[in-house]
Amino acid sequence: QVQLQESGPGLVKPSQTLSLTCTVSGDSITTNYYYWSWIRQPPGKGLEWIGYIGYDDSTSYSPSLKSRTSISRDTSKNQFTLQLNSVTPEDSAIYVCAGSTIMGATQSSQYEFWGRGTRVTVSR
Repeated sequence: QVQLQESGPGLVKPSQTLSLTCTVSGDSITTNYYYWSWIRQPPGKGLEWIGYIGYDDSTSYSPSLKSRTSISRDTSKNQFTLQLNSVTPEDSAIYVCAGSTIMGATQSSQYEFWGRGTRVTVSR
């Protein structure tokens, strides 16, 4: 079965770049027609979709985060990576990678595969 695992630092300083990697096993990230997303949940708040990279290397980002966000992939490692620039404490959240066959899925019920999530704190 498909499994996702997030990795990256748990603490990032304000104004720096948050970088997280999701390693996918059990299937290729280039398999038709998967879309691989990053989603976050700040403390006490609901899920927020950040963006996706598709099986075809297409990307799409949340309008509210687009100016600071980049999602890329390494097909040789079957990984995709989130970079969020100029972070502030408001970017502190649990970050989760997930997979869906629905392009631009924003509802949790639309995702078939989930990582376990990783907590990122933005603080000095």
